[in-house]
Amino acid sequence: MKATRIFLLTLLFVAAVVTGYWVGTQRDTPPLAEPALLPSGASAEAWLAQTVPDRVPPTALSADERNNVQVYSETSPAVVNVTTRTIEMDFFQGAMPVEGTGSGFIVNRDGTLVTNYHVVANAQQIQITLSDRSSFPASVVGVDPVSDLAVLRINPGQRKLPVLALGDSSRLQVGQKVLAIGNPFGFQGTLTTGVISALERTISTQSGALLDEAIQTDTAINRGNSGGPLLDSQGRVIGVNTLIFSPQGGGSIGIGFATPVNTVKFVLEDLVRHGRVRRPWVGVSANDVWPELAELLELPVQEGLLVAEVFRGGPADRAGLRGGNRSVVVGRYRFLVGGDIITAIDGQPMTSMLSLNRLIYRKRPGDEVEITYYRGKEKRSVKVKLEERPQQVRR
Repeated sequence: MKATRIFLLTLLFVAAVVTGYWVGTQRDTPPLAEPALLPSGASAEAWLAQTVPDRVPPTALSADERNNVQVYSETSPAVVNVTTRTIEMDFFQGAMPVEGTGSGFIVNRDGTLVTNYHVVANAQQIQITLSDRSSFPASVVGVDPVSDLAVLRINPGQRKLPVLALGDSSRLQVGQKVLAIGNPFGFQGTLTTGVISALERTISTQSGALLDEAIQTDTAINRGNSGGPLLDSQGRVIGVNTLIFSPQGGGSIGIGFATPVNTVKFVLEDLVRHGRVRRPWVGVSANDVWPELAELLELPVQEGLLVAEVFRGGPADRAGLRGGNRSVVVGRYRFLVGGDIITAIDGQPMTSMLSLNRLIYRKRPGDEVEITYYRGKEKRSVKVKLEERPQQVRR
């Protein structure tokens, strides 16, 4: 009986403590206010404006922000998503479709557009999606692995397509503002901004070719941006976003590269007209000359191109240029010496094969150039008519 009494007293004590805590808590909590009612005819926006003042009106954008908005609104409709499908064989030799994505942009109302070669390489099917989500199959007009560019075409029917204007990459300056529009990781119509970090970079494309005069930018470029436009503040295309340097697994770290638009114009014209790029050539292979090598070989100049080989039947061969006739070893390198030394083309100094290629690639097959060279100690010059580089060269 005594135990029962103790148990009942304990229950009453616990109930009293809990009840007191609950009542005390409720007393400390202020009562809920009555719901606020909007005055008759007043809008929620007006009421909120009185509650939280709008210190920065949405229309009060900076000049740079207004420029970003304007360029995006005017150019993004001409930027497309490129989706490719390739059939690959799996481990069990079964056909397996593999999809890839990239970006591109329309350059003509007939449905001609530009993208990267590596975006469409080996694709069995190519689908183009416009900014309004409409989709069209695309055909390949031509590709150029050297510049990593491809030209595609869709059939828009009676539809009037938006196009982008092509600028001039020869007038670019380091520090100039640039904008990129593309589809990184499939997020269509993404805008990023930055500046030109450097010009005339030489980089290796995915095909292994060397791309001269590439534009370096800190604009965020990621997978899926390839083939999209790099724009100036006027909305003109100044380059095609091609690749990034990323030691951390493919994400942007602010080092991206774009093919300059002047290269795009050259390639675009040839691919549309001929289905291939008609690159001119001189028809020589040569080694760079530097002061130490010139001193060792007792050459008459400190810089130039020491012609190692003249390709049989090529422009230089017909013009009478000569290649090396004996081999020497300098340090770890073997050179063919005894040939002509090219010092200038059209008055521009030639200090490397890169400088020669940069000059020649601005020409067309059939153009004539003047080559200044040394034969022994004698300075000479000769007119050379450039030709289209053949698929195979004769030695």
